Parts: sequence; structure tokens; C-alpha cells
Amino acid sequence: MIVPLFPLRSVLFPGGRLPMKIFEQRYMDMVTVCLKESASFGICLLAAGEEVARPGQAPAVPERFGTLAHITDWDMPQLGVLNIVAQGGERFHILRHWVEPSGLLRGEIERVPEPAALPIPGAYARLVPLLRAIIEDMAKTAPNAPAKPYRFFDVGWLGMRYAEVLPIPLAAKQKLLEIEDGIDRLEIIYRFLESKGLLPEG
Repeated sequence: MIVPLFPLRSVLFPGGRLPMKIFEQRYMDMVTVCLKESASFGICLLAAGEEVARPGQAPAVPERFGTLAHITDWDMPQLGVLNIVAQGGERFHILRHWVEPSGLLRGEIERVPEPAALPIPGAYARLVPLLRAIIEDMAKTAPNAPAKPYRFFDVGWLGMRYAEVLPIPLAAKQKLLEIEDGIDRLEIIYRFLESKGLLPEG
């Protein structure tokens, strides 16, 4: 599968939402096509380079693991600026990538199937109330509040939501995105919150 790639200083997780401001022509053209064809594009964390292209600058280099995104909302507050909300779908590996004459990065990707929903093991039940409170607060005003339906019963969903809201370095978020086993991801998050004294008493 070949898709346009959008390297950012952000990590998009499956089921997450990412507000984006589009103003470069290469991305305006990409978004136009995606809206017209209901197509997806790939969002990857920047491994090297800059988000905004400048003359004489080397092309941005994406991390090899990203998330497919589709546009759920958009508006144009002023001419030449497009605001969109990208929602995360499946994760993917980049097999190869290249830069088109327009400057747009495009890649051949392999999708990573999402695992089936798994119930929350008893030891991790302490994670649920805290995330509920965080999401309830985000839902009031935050444009990146998770999309419904909420799945507090699912190991994978719970881990992804925590990974996107935790105040941790982008490199750590990228590692959490790449973890295949949802229980392993949840264990890392549990230990982190426990070490910070942020978990309610069990």
C-alpha cells in the first residue's frame, strides 16, 4: 500500500485525534485529495529534519513506524490555511519512502493488524478511574479529546489513550506505539504512574 506521509513532532495513536494546521502547498494538495477520495495518509514522528520545508534543506526523515490517519473535520479560517482533525486508524511499518517533486513524502507501507480486544486484568483496574477523569476533563474543551466510543474495558484502547496523554518525551511515546503486546504496554504505563504516586489506592 502506498500513502502520502506527514512527518511531525507528534505521535498519533490508533483511536486518537490530532488537530493540524495545514498551510504548505504540498500538504494542501494532499488534504484536498484525501477529502475528495476519503483516503488516508500516514502520520509519523520526525526522526530527523524539520516539519516545514525550507530551500536547500534536506528532506524530513520519518520514523519507520506510524499510524494511518483519516480526516474527520476541517475548516478554512483564512485563505491559505486549513485546519483539520486527523483520527488515528491502523499502525504501519514503512517499507520504503521517497520524496516527490512537490516535496511530499510518500511511502510504501505494511499495515499492522490491531489485536482483538482483551479485558483489563484485575491488577490494572486501578488505571481505569484515572483515565476516565482525564478524558471527562478533555472532552469539555480539548480538540484532541479521544473519539467515542470509549473502550475502558479494552487493554489495547486503555494503553493507547494513556500513551497519548502522559507527559513523557516523544521518543517514549514512539516506543509505546511500536509495542505489539497490549499487556506489555499497560505494564510500562502502570509502573510509570505507580512510581509517580499517581494511581488511586487499590
